[in-house]
Amino acid sequence: MGKLWDKGFAIDTLIESFTVGNDFQLDQHLVLADCMASIAHARTLHKARIISDEDKNTLEQAFKEIISLTKDNQFVITLQDEDCHTAIETYITRTKGEVGKRIHTGRSRNDQVQTALRLWMREFVLKTALNTLDLSDTLLDFASKHQWVPMPGRTHMQLAMPSSVGLWASSFAEQLIDEARHLGSLFEILDQSPLGSAASYGTSLPLDREFSAIQMGFSKVQNNVLYANNSRGKFEAMLLDACDYICLTLSKIAQDLLLFTLPEFGYFTLPKELCTGSSIMPQKQNPDGLELVRSRSAVVTSCSERVKAIIRSLPSGYNRDFQDTKDPLITGCRTTIHMVAIMDLTFSRLEVHSDRLEQGCRNELYATDEVFRLISNQVPFREAYRQVARQLEQVQHYDAIDMIKNRTSAGTTGNLGLENTKSIGKELSSALSDRLESCKKAYRHLCGMPMELVSI
Repeated sequence: MGKLWDKGFAIDTLIESFTVGNDFQLDQHLVLADCMASIAHARTLHKARIISDEDKNTLEQAFKEIISLTKDNQFVITLQDEDCHTAIETYITRTKGEVGKRIHTGRSRNDQVQTALRLWMREFVLKTALNTLDLSDTLLDFASKHQWVPMPGRTHMQLAMPSSVGLWASSFAEQLIDEARHLGSLFEILDQSPLGSAASYGTSLPLDREFSAIQMGFSKVQNNVLYANNSRGKFEAMLLDACDYICLTLSKIAQDLLLFTLPEFGYFTLPKELCTGSSIMPQKQNPDGLELVRSRSAVVTSCSERVKAIIRSLPSGYNRDFQDTKDPLITGCRTTIHMVAIMDLTFSRLEVHSDRLEQGCRNELYATDEVFRLISNQVPFREAYRQVARQLEQVQHYDAIDMIKNRTSAGTTGNLGLENTKSIGKELSSALSDRLESCKKAYRHLCGMPMELVSI
């Protein structure tokens, strides 16, 4: 069998190589999702009496075979296939005969890839949001364990006011919960089926789009068939933007750790197994993981910008430019999930040196507290501020642990609300897990076996 659009003539090999690009490799990630969508499409064709009972059963069996082969890394897509859609149809036609030529009835490669991507993205946002919440929970455990370890607070990278390891770590935990919520909220936008929109204008066949959507566990159909096509790239950009916010946070954590693990600071130490070495300097233990987290946050940003740049000036309807949004989508998504995993591993092994942290709390750190002490003696704030500023060398030393415990306003070092934050994270995690289980239930209904479309 030739390409899905084959008309009986050979295409120039340079054009073939250029137009296919690395799509056939990227599509290895989408085989399972495409099979799920194709089973739903086969059932929809059967419901419309376009294919027989026997054809439907044969097609479903063929898709299950491809799923099993894919799970065993035995289903290969070649350059000549162009994409997973052709490879799948070719396999069915070769192994099952004429029935393989029926599955594409009423479907365009446009809504086919849209549906596979939508299924993949829908699962990705749930899994990545859940993994981000796991990282948040790791940070909260770290914050709780080191809640009363003093830490110099900094602004402009200079000593500012007393802080704590608990405040520092839990600040990122709360931030990641919000960012996981933002990523997870995209599920509602992604949870609409584009199948049946064909090449942007639907078909004259009596295909029940609501039926196919239900088969795949979508809550609704993406109604307007032209909008379904025009949303390609836009939804990918939304997802990558949400990933970008997570990665910006991880980059800031990595930068802090790179600074605070310097021997000159010595606040924290990375274990040897999380470091690499130098090819010339035998003493080196390089924090390459953290440096690449910092660097690859820019990769995710670039993926988002790349998608938006590709779709920015496209006219309505399908344009081949959309193909080039797939690479940044897959790259950005996989980079994000790896960064989350690396940071979770880092905090599960990070060593804290409370003695060095306390030593870092020099007298000047308490200048503002000295102002507050004078205010309590009825000295006006502006006068107290200037008085302390003129006599910084006379700022008295405070007990660092007492100082962080005495700050009791909500969210300060003595009142971090860690249990409440943990509860918020767990509640969100439970809601997202329920949604993920609903998706998996739909997959089991389709193919009769446990299924995960996104492999991390």
